[in-house]
Amino acid sequence: MSGNQHFQIKYWFDRSYSKAKMLNRIDKTFNSIQNSSKFALAPFITIGYPDIDSSVEMALAALNSGGDILELGVPFSDPLADGPTIQMTSSHALESGVNLKICLETIERIRQKNNEAPLILMGYINPFLKYGLLKFVKDAVSVGVDGLIIPDLPAEESTEFNALCQEQNLFLIPLLAPTSTDSRIRLACKGANGFIYCVSLTGVTGARSEVSSGLEDLIKRIRIYSDLPVLVGFGISTKSHVAKISKFANGAVFASAMLDQVSEGQKENAGIIVSEFVNNLRSGIKG
Repeated sequence: MSGNQHFQIKYWFDRSYSKAKMLNRIDKTFNSIQNSSKFALAPFITIGYPDIDSSVEMALAALNSGGDILELGVPFSDPLADGPTIQMTSSHALESGVNLKICLETIERIRQKNNEAPLILMGYINPFLKYGLLKFVKDAVSVGVDGLIIPDLPAEESTEFNALCQEQNLFLIPLLAPTSTDSRIRLACKGANGFIYCVSLTGVTGARSEVSSGLEDLIKRIRIYSDLPVLVGFGISTKSHVAKISKFANGAVFASAMLDQVSEGQKENAGIIVSEFVNNLRSGIKG
């Protein structure tokens, strides 16, 4: 039995007998994906790049052209996990006055047009602390956020915040990398909901020419401790990358290569550029 077949059987069984509360959109989406043997695509955009209206247009275009889940980045002044492209988009948005409050308002606009797709907010912990963690979690849920990814919040320090999120049915998505030890993987998976974000390589985000050779082994190690879907991010830029990853993972997150094309084009064409990019990646896989 392949890793993906094992995931599909266990994921269906466990989620079919899950808690009797409203399913998070992430769980709903992966239930549907499992039933259709589909591979999930999760595009990422930085809120406020190239501007707020374009962000909304790009978000909807990404979801309407084959994206299953949307990651939305909160601009930050020192994004340590991000490469040159995301740093550029983040800096541009900050210079335009985009802050966390505006990000949440933008998500609310997206939700008014699409109430089905999971929306994942990715950001660094400082803006959330400044906003107030309890207020942030409640406000995020109220505008339709389904999950959070916080690169600088290690699993060892996330227990209390994760409990706060779980009370609001907001999923805190763990990040794991090829350098993660088995004990780190076990700890991260213990309190995880939704899916596991698997960083495909060490270093920062950005387009790469090849997928890491150790990626499949990392995912096998993750599956020892969790039956949740595994999505791969960092460096995913071509449909050949996606085709390779689809053999052992459940989805792919991509950003830099797509946003590079947006930056090279006209702002008014941002939605079209995103749509074509997502469609191209989808054409590289079955489902």
